[in-house]
This record gives sequence, C-alpha cells and structure tokens, in this order.
Amino acid sequence: MAEIHPFPGVRYNQGLVKDLAATICPPYDIITPQLQQELYHRSPYNFVRLEFGRESPQDKATDNRYTRAAATLKEWLEQGVLTTDKTPAIYLHDHYFSYEGKEYKRRGIIAGVRLEEWDKMIVRPHEGTLAEHKTDRLSLLWALQANTSPILALFADEGGEVSSLLAASELSQPIISLGNGERHNVRAITKPKVIEKLSSYFASQPLYIADGHHRYESALTYQRERRACSPSPGDETFNLVMVMLVAFSDPGLIILPPHRLVRGLSRAALSQLPAGLKPFFEIKELPLKMSGVWQQVDNLLLGGGADEVKLVVFGATGKSLLLLRLRDPAATSKLMPYFHSELYKRLNVSVLDHVILEELLGVGGGEISIDYTYSREDAVRRVAEQEYQLAFLLSPVKPEVIKAIADAGDRMPRKSTYFYPKAPAGLVFYRF
Repeated sequence: MAEIHPFPGVRYNQGLVKDLAATICPPYDIITPQLQQELYHRSPYNFVRLEFGRESPQDKATDNRYTRAAATLKEWLEQGVLTTDKTPAIYLHDHYFSYEGKEYKRRGIIAGVRLEEWDKMIVRPHEGTLAEHKTDRLSLLWALQANTSPILALFADEGGEVSSLLAASELSQPIISLGNGERHNVRAITKPKVIEKLSSYFASQPLYIADGHHRYESALTYQRERRACSPSPGDETFNLVMVMLVAFSDPGLIILPPHRLVRGLSRAALSQLPAGLKPFFEIKELPLKMSGVWQQVDNLLLGGGADEVKLVVFGATGKSLLLLRLRDPAATSKLMPYFHSELYKRLNVSVLDHVILEELLGVGGGEISIDYTYSREDAVRRVAEQEYQLAFLLSPVKPEVIKAIADAGDRMPRKSTYFYPKAPAGLVFYRF
C-alpha cells in the first residue's frame, strides 16, 4: 500500500550552528504571535523564519512571509548554515519528553511517502480541516519547494517487525543530538538492506494521518498543480511528502483531548442549557470544591465502556460540575448529519459538537466563539475567571478509535485529537 523512500535530508551545519536547541521550532499551527517573537530572538538561525515567518502591514506580492522565507533558505544554503546529506536516508527520531511527571520516549522514522489521493485509502485521514490553513501551506510549498515540518502518521506494527528493525539501527551514533527540556536524537538509516525491509513492510500497510492533515492536503494540491504545469512520468521529487511514521503501539504516543471553551452566549441560552441536557443525559452535579471531585471526573471520563458517551460541563450551574452520561444514543444520532458512520455518531466529541454546541446552544453563528485547551484545570479556571462562559471536558480518543474511524472512510470533527508533544520543525527537512 504505502510507498516510502529515503531522501537526502537538509539540516543545520553543526560546524557553524553550535546551539541546535535554539534553532528548532514547533510546527506553524501552534506558533502564537508571542512565541513567534520569542523564536526570532532565540537565534538568528531559528527555523521559524522558514516554517512560519512574520507578516508585515507592508506585505505585497513581491515581498511577504513566503518570499522572505525563500530568500532566507537560499541565503542559508549558500552560506553553509544548512547542508544537504549526500546519502539519502530514512531518519530514526527518538523524542524524549515528560508529561504529568512521567518520562516518555516516542520513536518515529522520517521518510518520503508517495502522495496518494484520499479515495485510494492508502493514506487515511481521521479529522476534518480548514481551508485557510491549506492555503497558507500551499503558498509556502510554492515558495520553498520543500516540506519544512513532518506530517505525523500512524501505522500498525504487526508482530513488532518495524520496531525490531529500528532497534538494530539504534546502535549507530546520532547525527543530531540536542536537548533543552525535551531531547531529540536523530540517526540516519542508510543501509540498503534495512531500507529495503522497511519499504517492503510498508508496501502492505495503510498509513493514518494523525497530525498534519492540512499539510498533506496542501501537498496533494501542490502535486496536482505541478503536474498540470508539466505533465510527466510521475517520478518527480514533488510526488513525495515528508512524514514521521509512529506505531499505534508506541508507548510514547500521547493523545490529549481538546476541551471546548465557549463564550458569547446569551443569558437565556446559558440558563436553558441544564434543562436542554436532561432529555439526552443522566446528569450528576458535583460541587467543584468537593473532596475527590477530580477523581470522580476521571472515573467518568476514563472509566466505563469504550462506547459510552461521557462529558463534563462547568459554568452551567454556578460553581458545580455537571457529569453527563448519554442515556439514548438513538436520539442524538438523529441530530447528526446522516452521512456519518454509526461509530462517528457515538463519539464524545461528535455528540458535544453536534448536539450540545450546535443544537442546544446555537454555536456556529453570530458572536459565539469556541477555543480549546488541553488541560481540564485550565479550562475550569478560565470559566471561573469569567474569560469564558462554559467549559466542556472530554476524554482522550484512543488510537484504535482513530484507526476505526479512518478505516470506515469517515472523519472526526475538527479538533478531536491533540498529539503531544508536536514533532518539531528544523531537525531535518525535505527539498524537492
């Protein structure tokens, strides 16, 4: 199914750029204006200049964030700040990080993956996307002719075949090793036999986009546009996209739930919410200051059957949490678009978005806005401080649910999953 290839990676010249930890940056979609400024000041070679450069009020067609990124890339290549590996490689990336006081290692391989249209089911999406992000990434592709940050995709490592192959490669010396809080070790897999075995394995496996749907769809559009400009045999380098492949079973695969924060509701809509929830949910009210309240929240969100719909609301009844358990899935199913699968209609996030936010609260028009946070305590705090009116807490989506949704040819609502931490941009990237 999936076709993977080694590629000659472009990376920082460690003879000239000594502090590699100061050069990497997060992917574009989590770079806030404040973080962007910090990254610019962190190093004159910080990769943000390519991944997500500054905008200016004076921007025009001939001078904008994309043209400046292209000029910076050209300059860094000419000055030797960036160098291209002479031997094509598949890159083994070990990402060390901590979450909630526990240490993790997420292992992935960075490779060139042949672009395939969604309908072939070789590369499978699991989440919806926004057009504006695709436009931005497409503009960057045309400007740089490069993938600056890797798409994260998941695969089934049947029998641990891939992990066994990678364990042997772990014995080689890293070509990149850096740490500043999180740590990264990157090794180049160049042995033809190992590459052949990896390619052979993935040839019978589909891939599941975890993070980077916009980047993949932008790469597909870029491929179509390039082919329209110059029809050709199909072996051009722009037919590949840079992907980090991580096994579903990897112990460092952390998926956080994007909790919803809502503001802009009328007093009437807010006051009527508890009554509107009653026909659909069993409701238990817990005072926020009650002893053991968070344990009860965990018992609800993380316990019970995998197919149960469970949610927590804060802000609807003073200083209490409402623990919701769906009592009638058939009733909520009728309120969702008919074309979605039954699995989709039983997802916590689907019931929240379609039934509570859209049907009961009328979110989707007017002045009502939604934001997201990955910490339940942060969500509750921001409502308590009246920054938002309501917080909806979700349970994390399990990897097997992502696979099942994608295999069914369906997509979860936008912002259903958050893979933590994000794979950084600037370790190695792909020019075509």
